[in-house]
Amino acid sequence: MGGFFGVVSSKDCVTDLFYGTDYHSHLGTRRGGLVSHDGKDMIRFIHDISNAQFRSKFEHDIGRMRGQLGIGVISDTEDQPLIIGSHLGDYAIVTVGVIKNLDELTKRAYAKRATHFSEMSGGGVNPTELVATLINQEATLVEGLRHAQAVIEGSCSILLLTRDAIYAARDRLGRTPVIIGRKDGAWAVTMETCAFPNLDYEIERYLGPAEIVRLTHAGVEQLAEPGNKMRICSFLWVYYGYPASNYEGINVEHCRYCCGAALAKRDKVKPDVVAGIPDSGTSHALGYAHASRIPFERPFVKYTPTWPRSFMPQDQTIRDLVARMKLIPIRELIKGRKLLFCEDSIVRGTQLKDTVRRLFAAGATEVHMRPACPPLLFGCKFLNFSRSRSVLDLAGRRAVKTLEGDDQKNLDLYKNPDSAQYAAMMEVIGKELGLTTVQYQRLDDLVAAIGLPREKLCTYCWSGEE
Repeated sequence: MGGFFGVVSSKDCVTDLFYGTDYHSHLGTRRGGLVSHDGKDMIRFIHDISNAQFRSKFEHDIGRMRGQLGIGVISDTEDQPLIIGSHLGDYAIVTVGVIKNLDELTKRAYAKRATHFSEMSGGGVNPTELVATLINQEATLVEGLRHAQAVIEGSCSILLLTRDAIYAARDRLGRTPVIIGRKDGAWAVTMETCAFPNLDYEIERYLGPAEIVRLTHAGVEQLAEPGNKMRICSFLWVYYGYPASNYEGINVEHCRYCCGAALAKRDKVKPDVVAGIPDSGTSHALGYAHASRIPFERPFVKYTPTWPRSFMPQDQTIRDLVARMKLIPIRELIKGRKLLFCEDSIVRGTQLKDTVRRLFAAGATEVHMRPACPPLLFGCKFLNFSRSRSVLDLAGRRAVKTLEGDDQKNLDLYKNPDSAQYAAMMEVIGKELGLTTVQYQRLDDLVAAIGLPREKLCTYCWSGEE
């Protein structure tokens, strides 16, 4: 998906910029970029981080950077930050999100004839350059940011760096978080509040949907008020958000404990131990174990020094290999035992199927799976946290096709956890994955665990409701 960080400081900002951006490394594995402004010039570096950590690629560059303002990004898509020259002045820009109507907006831009794009890769327009083009169509930066927010379908949060300020704009429906932090002599803006504590920042406030602010040495100025409609992505708390981060004032780790507890309260299975599929499944499992009073153990451990996140590689074979190589079974904790695993979600199920097979091969007598969210039945339309290219990549949707012969038939019934169709879907998924039982989180329990009103959360991938 991606994440960004920006800082305005009365001193040199480069150290904070470097480490603040690095704290977003769990959100992307393809491109990283930093840019600072020293009052005269912008100094920028962009690197491919697909085969190396962000920190190792930039540790020599930061010695050549300087300035009191800077923005950074980790991206799973295009090269950024981009440095733009326009009638609005020179600025650097980073974006996070996905533009679903990219082709349409590109055609509109070309229709103006004066437009051209220079950041072409694989024959496609760089989405961040398109956002800059949308901004440059207006008379001021603020009007341009509001224009981009209005016409982009999907989501797009933006940081924009000028010689004396950072402009931060949260996407129109607040699908991704943007948070302001403060310490003596500095202001910062981030997507992950886990970037703040070790850099001595305190959370100042959370931007609202479509809100735009301007950060300078003097403070934070609101340039556009927040909208009254929010659809923040629920998967932040379930899966891809970092445990130490807060969104809308709600901590990720605490939410995952609540998810696990909700799963336990509805469960009738009595396993010998509760475990989590590392990493995010571990938090859900701790909540389950505490609520059920069943011991928590680690029959799988994760080897992290050399293996990146498994869902990122484009090739399914490589994803499966990475997932297998980084999970190491401990036979002494598996043999002859009934195991219940919590997992953040089941997307395709291909990696999980191999994991289950390995557990039984190591001597497990039962393997029960408890995903912390409902079955995924719809592909995400608003972010790009998954590499699924078809709804039939989703284990739930494949089960519907198996039962109905048509993956779009009776979806409302399959969304209902109290229906016979839902129960049949569970049987198909469990059989396909080789599980003793599978029982998903109910959507109402997930919403309660997060603690925001349902109407403020995006639950499209489970409910199909926009």
